[in-house]
Amino acid sequence: MGSINDNKEVIFDYPPFIRVYKDGRMERILESKFTPPSLDSTTGVSSKDVIIDSKTGLSARLYLPQVKDLQSKLPLLIYFHGGGFCIESAFSPVYHSYLNSLVAEANVVAISVDYRRAPDFVLPICYEDTWSSIQWVVSESEKEEWFKNYVDFERVFIAGDSAGGNITHNMAIRAGCMNLKGLKIKGIALIHPYFARELIGDEVGDVSMEREGKFWKFICPLTTGLDDPFVCPHKDSNFSKLGCEKVLVCVAEKDGLRDRGWLYYQNLGKSGWNGVLEFMETEGEGHVFHLFNPTSEKAGDLMKRLVSFISTSD
Repeated sequence: MGSINDNKEVIFDYPPFIRVYKDGRMERILESKFTPPSLDSTTGVSSKDVIIDSKTGLSARLYLPQVKDLQSKLPLLIYFHGGGFCIESAFSPVYHSYLNSLVAEANVVAISVDYRRAPDFVLPICYEDTWSSIQWVVSESEKEEWFKNYVDFERVFIAGDSAGGNITHNMAIRAGCMNLKGLKIKGIALIHPYFARELIGDEVGDVSMEREGKFWKFICPLTTGLDDPFVCPHKDSNFSKLGCEKVLVCVAEKDGLRDRGWLYYQNLGKSGWNGVLEFMETEGEGHVFHLFNPTSEKAGDLMKRLVSFISTSD
């Protein structure tokens, strides 16, 4: 019989994401509040929530920019939020604010997907959810009013930050291996993407890598380890089949994931994938700095690069 102290003893701690107690309890260390959809007074962007799968609860938020005189239909942006696969959501204040700004600046229609999160739903469930959301977009292209009236399905982009960048890559791989009738992915943008590397050589004793391996195993119990193609893209035999025409990889100099984003960029360039590959590094900044300081000059530069990536789609 366990002691009363078992209720407080922490056996796994991975801030700011997950804490696990000896008695089996798990908690998200940083949980966000729900922000309702709105007509944003600053950007003029409208938003509304939709149910993608009532059985699983999979849902998303749609965004529509202020449309005064529509000369031609707009690109569609499919966005996946970050948070280590464990925290944050498409409905949190930080992502609602960011999507309002991005939709207004890029003049796109967007769908921000609220996939199910670990540890309640371990990976690869989030990949199944996000793939379902892409298929839902295709099925609703002539039914959902905002899609039907405003979206050019020949200009679809997928983007995400951190874990969302990882998901973005994996969705592009799946799109390259499967037929997505009625939807053409022009490009993907990976912002400070969450990737890992297999433990090799003198890295085996690296404390941070060992800790990361434990975290990955925790959220993806059936994984082969840090050499899993889900988190180590160059180990994927389908790497060169990435299903888009161009890729933008964004990293930040002081981000612990910076080198892995650079490695992704290098390996994709050598993989035989036949597309346009772009890279942007922000000096002096850390992981997803643009979400926490969105009005800064460097956040503005990152926004401009994303907007340019989307707008120069021809």
